[in-house]
Amino acid sequence: MKSKKITTYFLTIALFSATVAMAQHDYVNTPPAVNPMPMKPEMTEIWEPEVKVITPAKKIGDAPSDAIILFDGKNLDQWVDQKDTSKPAGWKIVDKDYMEVVPGSGAIQTKMAFGDCQMHIEWSAPDVVLDGGQWRGNSGVFFQNRYELQVLDSYNNRTYSNGQAGSIYKDHPPLVNAMKTPLEWNTYDVVYTAPRFKENGLIDAPATITVFLNGVLVQNNATINGLTLYIGLHNYPSPHGEDVIALQDHGCKNQFRNIWIRRL
Repeated sequence: MKSKKITTYFLTIALFSATVAMAQHDYVNTPPAVNPMPMKPEMTEIWEPEVKVITPAKKIGDAPSDAIILFDGKNLDQWVDQKDTSKPAGWKIVDKDYMEVVPGSGAIQTKMAFGDCQMHIEWSAPDVVLDGGQWRGNSGVFFQNRYELQVLDSYNNRTYSNGQAGSIYKDHPPLVNAMKTPLEWNTYDVVYTAPRFKENGLIDAPATITVFLNGVLVQNNATINGLTLYIGLHNYPSPHGEDVIALQDHGCKNQFRNIWIRRL
């Protein structure tokens, strides 16, 4: 009986000590030298650094003042041939408005390299529908020259779900099919976060991507599971830093316009 009383006594002391210790511990997110409450409103106000001011576009879809213009219909000066970067991009400009894939000319890529970014790009499938499935207006936007956001005419065009417009190719299907009808322009608005690697070269944090297709969310901070592959499982075979944005030549006369990007 005495043993039980002693046990109960020490248990009570232990609980009391723990309670006192918790009461003395700083609150989560409590600023230094403020312990315990009450707090004042100004203790949670952040004044520095001051937020940078930019000028937003007057028209939705146009570039804000801090964007890098990758294509505005005038020229392909920001692009080069992917196979031979000493050569200019082999695609053509139509009506000083959009660029069009020249089938067989090969992919093109930006001269500049990017990591985390916000990107806007408008695209259209060929005017003439020659086939279905993966041969109907197929192209792709490759972030860091590795991770593909699929471009495809997916209007009334059934194919595998992780290969249609708005998909991270062979990785994530889009949340919905938000394609416009043929001959209309589609819009991608993308927020991309590049992968992070450990000192030993292994992946630390995979890339993530949020995509709006025609204003509709189709990828919600999706984790990119690695290098885009046609056959095989996605993986991160080697570490890398910033790299180019590439547009794919898949044998279809896809068209692109109003391309701009912001570094994040």
